[in-house]
Amino acid sequence: MSTSLRTPFGAQSTAAEVLADVDLTGKRAIVTGASSGIGIETARALASAGAAVTLAVRDTARGADVAADIVRTTGNAGVEVAPLELADLASVDAFVRAWTGPLHILVNNAGIMAVPQRTLTSYGQELHFATNHLGHFRLATGLHPALAAAGGARIVSVSSAGNLVSPVNFDDLTYNFIPYDGIGAYGQSKTANVLFAVGVGQRWADDGIVANALMPGAVNTRLMRHVDPAWFEGQEDAMPITTKTPEQGAATSALLAGSPLVDGVTGRYFEDVNEAEVVHERGGGGSGVAPYALDPGNAERLWTVSSQLVGIA
Repeated sequence: MSTSLRTPFGAQSTAAEVLADVDLTGKRAIVTGASSGIGIETARALASAGAAVTLAVRDTARGADVAADIVRTTGNAGVEVAPLELADLASVDAFVRAWTGPLHILVNNAGIMAVPQRTLTSYGQELHFATNHLGHFRLATGLHPALAAAGGARIVSVSSAGNLVSPVNFDDLTYNFIPYDGIGAYGQSKTANVLFAVGVGQRWADDGIVANALMPGAVNTRLMRHVDPAWFEGQEDAMPITTKTPEQGAATSALLAGSPLVDGVTGRYFEDVNEAEVVHERGGGGSGVAPYALDPGNAERLWTVSSQLVGIA
């Protein structure tokens, strides 16, 4: 079955090309993890289109350097930096408290991958799941009033072909019984990123908020620093091998954040700047999305569990 939403863009398109004719003047955006990799280029493309962009980052000194470069290259002075550590719920809450006014675009971009040793956060959650999903979940739910106030807000959930590696293991999220594997833990969190977008579509549509998930493509950035290159040998069916530039990797994020081509679209998964196929087994170089990652029942269960884990009533 062919994908239901096609655009004029493809795997080699860049974020700048996707938003070349888009005017986001008056829109306010947050991009998490915008001090490196595709986060920088996503923020740059949004700023180039006229949006006021907040870089939500762990390293604010590095973030300030990135912000200065974006201002220089785009001429948009409305680029700011704010501290955010997604694995620390107190940091997430501080960020939320500091935000005032409407929020039109939230790009949940930050993430970690393939941490070699099983690591738990201060509140007892596995580090990939806590950073890639739970921190963003608490951020988005905390910012819900600001998103609703925008009157047509968009949430962009940066997932991965890692969704094909593992479903969400609801019975053992912290690997107390399942043998820990960094790629598997990453895959679980990336499936959660897709299910979060599905959950937003189910719960927040009446607030005018849409959310979609995406696979940016394999981009050789700091995200990959824990991945042994030997792992990719024989893994063509699990994860993509062909790499993109950061500018190309940010293109699908840019589409979902700002393009009118996806107005009103919610709860879907995109790759190469188009909606992806649902696949029923791994293959095709890591292309597509697993059915369990789009399942409404899984999305509802994840929302309930996530709310409990981060202390949301």
